[in-house]
Order: sequence, then structure tokens, then C-alpha cells
Amino acid sequence: MRIHIATDHAGLDLSQFLVEQLSAEGHEVFDHGPTSYDPLDDYPSFCINAALAVVRDQKAGVAALGIVLGGSGNGEQIAANKVHGIRAALAWNLDTAKLARGHNDANVIAVGARQHDQSEVLELIRAFIAEPFSHDERHQRRIGKIAAYEQTGEIL
Repeated sequence: MRIHIATDHAGLDLSQFLVEQLSAEGHEVFDHGPTSYDPLDDYPSFCINAALAVVRDQKAGVAALGIVLGGSGNGEQIAANKVHGIRAALAWNLDTAKLARGHNDANVIAVGARQHDQSEVLELIRAFIAEPFSHDERHQRRIGKIAAYEQTGEIL
């Protein structure tokens, strides 16, 4: 799986840990920054770049997911969700990580670096990556309605 990762300053150490761990597990990991600690960094550009790469890969037929990290993960999720075609979900336990993929076909996971230790985050990420989309009609229908709104601005 190709994984695109981005963070803010609060998640920098965690991001570097995840790049090492996921690469060692055989994933192709691309780090969209930052590369050094700056408490005044602007995470939206990092997260948007990671999300754009996920969409680009998926359109090219490459299996790809994204990970965005921050102190809470909220701002990073919001930034990623501004990219057309991204469904970023904030995960704070195994159920939310699995449901994000299984029910919502999320292609980006957001996690709060200040909310979990490294082993917990790795467990959430692994669960997210491993969980397949269910393809249940009700979930496909709901995702379709979100996509239609995104395209047309009309609520179905």
C-alpha cells in the first residue's frame, strides 16, 4: 500500500516513527512534511499536499491511503477534507478507525498525536489500513450523496 503522511509540529516525532514502522512493514511511505520542528508551522499545506497525493494515486489506480497527524487531529482532518475526493476521518479508538474504512470508505485517517502513545497510534493505523470497505448498498448510497453534493452543491 502507498501511504502519504503529513503532520504539524505536535506530531513530528510520531510521524517519523510511523514512516519507519510502516516502511518496515512493506508499505511505500511518502512524507509530506514537515521535515523539522517548528512550533509555528502551518499544517494545512502539509496535509493538503498529502491528500492531493492520495487522490492522484487513487485516480491512477494505485492503492493509496493518507495519514494526517496533529495535536488533536481535528485541524488536519479539516484541511485534508478540503481536497476534492478525500474522505478523512478522525480516529480515536479501534472502532472509529475500522468504521472509517468499513462504512465510509475513508481514504485518510486523522489521529491526535497528543491523545495517544506511539503503540496506540500504530494500532489505529494498522486497523485502518487493514479494514476493507464493506461495499454495502447503504454505505455506497450515502457516500454517493456526499460525492453528489461535492460535485453539484445539491442535497439529494
